Amino acid sequence: MPRKSRALPPSPFRRFNSSPEVIRLVVMMYVRFPLSLRNVEDLLFERGIDVCHETVRAWWNRFGPMFAGDIRRQRVSRMRGFRHWRWNLDEMYVKLNGEMVYLWRAVDHEGEILESYVTKTRDKQAALKFMKKALKRHGAPEAIVTDGLRSYGAAMDEIGNRQKQETGRYLNNRCENSHLSLRRRERAMLRFRRMKSLQKFASVHANIHNHFNQERHLVDRQTFKERRSAAMVEWRSLAS
Repeated sequence: MPRKSRALPPSPFRRFNSSPEVIRLVVMMYVRFPLSLRNVEDLLFERGIDVCHETVRAWWNRFGPMFAGDIRRQRVSRMRGFRHWRWNLDEMYVKLNGEMVYLWRAVDHEGEILESYVTKTRDKQAALKFMKKALKRHGAPEAIVTDGLRSYGAAMDEIGNRQKQETGRYLNNRCENSHLSLRRRERAMLRFRRMKSLQKFASVHANIHNHFNQERHLVDRQTFKERRSAAMVEWRSLAS
């Protein structure tokens, strides 16, 4: 019988002239920080790296979802052993060429962005689809905090976990604050133009934001430096 090949899968960087380190740096700068394509191009030029802003766009579109998928798989597998005490659900409006759409987000009790989902409406069906997607991937929490939108209650009645719902004036501030980083990116990108591009960027941005969010206001300087260094080591090993 022929022996099965144990060859490693081909590198995703094999057809690119630039090194993987440069590509990872470009994707991190564009997604993590509120920079435009040309801002990234200028900052890289100061470091002696000459790439066009269209190259930045191509690399982010190609490698951003790949890096985010690796981060999400690692974090979801690690988090399955921990209890999900409380989720915060909220929706934010985003304008696409003058049309209003809604970005639904689920955030856990530590500020981790669990799920992002874009819909044209914020009715019961949209809330139900979003909640089923989040529950399937991350399991069931002990409590779910929402605002006063009645779509959440109707969707939770159908799922059968209405008793877990909590509402209050300031209870959902954690999820409200999680929108700020995406709003800053939205202004730098001069808004989004398609639902597909919004969904793609929101998902990638959430995972990379989770990876580099070290809660520096809750720990001392030495602990923060150690966590930041560990996050950078993990980032440099993505898709390697």
